[in-house]
Amino acid sequence: MTLKFTKMQGLGNDFVVLDGIRQRVDLDPARVRALADRHFGVGCDQVLVVEPAQGDADFRYRIFNASGEEVEHCGNGARCFVKFVRDQGLTEKREIRVETKNGLIVPRLEADGQVTVDMGAPRFAPADVPFTGGTGAVAEPLDVDGTVVQVSVLSMGNPHAAQVVADVDAAPVATQGPRIEHHPRFPQRVNAGYIEVVDRVTIRLRVWERGAGETLACGTGACAAVVAGIRRGLLDARVTVRTRGGVLTIGWAGGGAPVLMTGPAMTVFEGTWPG
Repeated sequence: MTLKFTKMQGLGNDFVVLDGIRQRVDLDPARVRALADRHFGVGCDQVLVVEPAQGDADFRYRIFNASGEEVEHCGNGARCFVKFVRDQGLTEKREIRVETKNGLIVPRLEADGQVTVDMGAPRFAPADVPFTGGTGAVAEPLDVDGTVVQVSVLSMGNPHAAQVVADVDAAPVATQGPRIEHHPRFPQRVNAGYIEVVDRVTIRLRVWERGAGETLACGTGACAAVVAGIRRGLLDARVTVRTRGGVLTIGWAGGGAPVLMTGPAMTVFEGTWPG
C-alpha cells in the first residue's frame, strides 16, 4: 500500500509524518521499522501519524519509535505535528488540542514560526513512570552494572531518568545509556538523560532515547532535564537547553504547573513510500 509522507525535523530529531485523515494508514512493527530504516526506507527517529480525534480534541497523535513500538509522547514531534496540520490545510487554528496515548497536549504556532507546546505537568510517583522500588525522591540511586548513579526519575507522558554530569561530551551515553534504558527497575524501559549545568539558566543535554538510541535532540528529555534541575535547586524557572541539534527553551513554575517547551519545526521533503 503506497503511503504519502512528509519528512520533518525538530533540531535534527527527524520524523516521517503520515496523514491518517485523508489516507488509510495501517502500521505494524515490521512496517514501522522498514519505513524508519535509513538505508532501505525513508529514515527517521520516529513515525508520527495524524488521526481524527476520538474525543473533543482537534486531532489524535500517534508515535512509533524506529524500533517499531508505539510510545506515549514526543516533544519535538509535537512541534512538527502542529506545523504539519497547518501546512496541510487540516486546520487554520494556531493552537490545537491533541490527544496522545498518555493524555492531551496543546501545541501553538507562534508568530515567528517557533512552536510552543504545553507538555502537561510532570509526574513523580514511581507507579506513573513506572520505576520499581522508587520513592519519588528528587534523586535516587540506580545501580548500573555495579556503578551507582544518582538519577532523577519522572514521567513527561513517557519515562525519563536524568543524571547530572560534569561534561556532557564525555558522558557515557552510548555505553551506559542502553543499560539504563533496559534496566530491570524500568519495566517499560526509560529514556536516559545526561545534563551538564552551565549556569542557572542554561544546560547542555544528551539523551539516549528508548527505542531510538541517541538522537540529536529530545523534547520530552529536555523537559525532564529542566524539571530535574529545578527540583535539585540547580536551575531557575526558565532554561535554555542546548542539544547537539540546536536550542530549546523550557519553562516550569513548579508543582503541578505544566511544562512549556518552545523550539523550531521544519519540513524537509515530501514523497510516497511503496511500503
